[in-house]
Amino acid sequence: MNPAGKPGKTGSLMAVEVALARLLEMAEAAPIRERERLPLAQVEGRVLAADLVSTLDLPPWPNSAMDGYALRVSDWTGEPLPVSQKIFAGKAPDPLEPGTCARIFTGAPVPAGADCVEMQENAEVQADERVRFIESMSPGQNIRPQGQETTVGELILPAGTRLGPIEQGLAASLGCAELEVIRKVRVAVLSTGDELLEPGQALGPGQIYNSNRVLLCSWLQRLGCEVIDAGILVDDLATTRARLGELKDVDLILSTGGVSVGEADFLGIALREEGELTLWKLAIKPGKPLTFGHFRGVPVIGLPGNPASTLVTFALLARPYLMRRMGVKDVEPLKFQVPAGFDWPKAGNRREYLRGRLEKGRAIIYRNQSSGVLRSAAWADGLVEVLEDRTLVEGDWVGFIPLSEVLG
Repeated sequence: MNPAGKPGKTGSLMAVEVALARLLEMAEAAPIRERERLPLAQVEGRVLAADLVSTLDLPPWPNSAMDGYALRVSDWTGEPLPVSQKIFAGKAPDPLEPGTCARIFTGAPVPAGADCVEMQENAEVQADERVRFIESMSPGQNIRPQGQETTVGELILPAGTRLGPIEQGLAASLGCAELEVIRKVRVAVLSTGDELLEPGQALGPGQIYNSNRVLLCSWLQRLGCEVIDAGILVDDLATTRARLGELKDVDLILSTGGVSVGEADFLGIALREEGELTLWKLAIKPGKPLTFGHFRGVPVIGLPGNPASTLVTFALLARPYLMRRMGVKDVEPLKFQVPAGFDWPKAGNRREYLRGRLEKGRAIIYRNQSSGVLRSAAWADGLVEVLEDRTLVEGDWVGFIPLSEVLG
């Protein structure tokens, strides 16, 4: 067995890492530069176009981390202290009178002259309303210092950050009502094949329902893309050429099916005639055939037509390409090592991505790993990576990519 993490030989097939690196190079050569300013509530899933720099200290003043009492430690000799004021969050306190303490609540500004907050659980209010402290205290205790989170001029989020609820909340804490983001990438999605039919229509002999277009359109919308549904292409060169020519105002044409070299590869023929075509035979399973090229200057990615192949190649190759076009730097999904909960006795010459899930800390796989079985992905919660030329016995380490890492 090969040690975990060491790829095997791929022969004439292109390694996944090489294909990804080339795609990312081409994405970097054609970045989306147009920007727009949007209200903070509308930027979820979008990509930050300019660095977010703090214009204030957070917190803007020292504040209490607890409900309790603010005091100067040196004023406490073991005797109870009188309460000179109450300080609520959102109110400006008076300076602390020497020899006193102040009732204070979480988030309230610490008064000038105080250097400690003692939690109320460690304080006893006497009958005369003075406060007795029952444990020793130290300066700085339970006080959040000014600028603990951010300081003026500090870089908070770099350009290229994908914005989610946490980033939106952070921007709100800095007082941002709007953010500048990269405009949406415009992606045209089409499927090829006379055998494809839209859901809701009656199937004829040899026909199947088109699942890939729905899968990809929904996925792209999750990624923050503008989707142009280009429908199904029949197997005809003139129709293929005409349909591609209609899609001149998009950033990417994403197709499924018809990417193998053969008599029905009308997409490839059109690209060769009116653009350029790179057909990669990748060392990946499922999804060996993958096309990248240009039609009249518009980038085209052709994914394999089998549903599981479409899913794997989009997740691992097309998605990172799109993210990099948007300016995102970190585009590869999280992958971690887990013990295999299965045996894999036959080594292959391609890297395999099995639809699986974690149970009791181990990766188990769906019983049918055919590239035509989309149900395997619905059952799974991740992709289990088996390297080239490798066999496994239960307990060996394998890579695991959560589907949550690539679906959004």
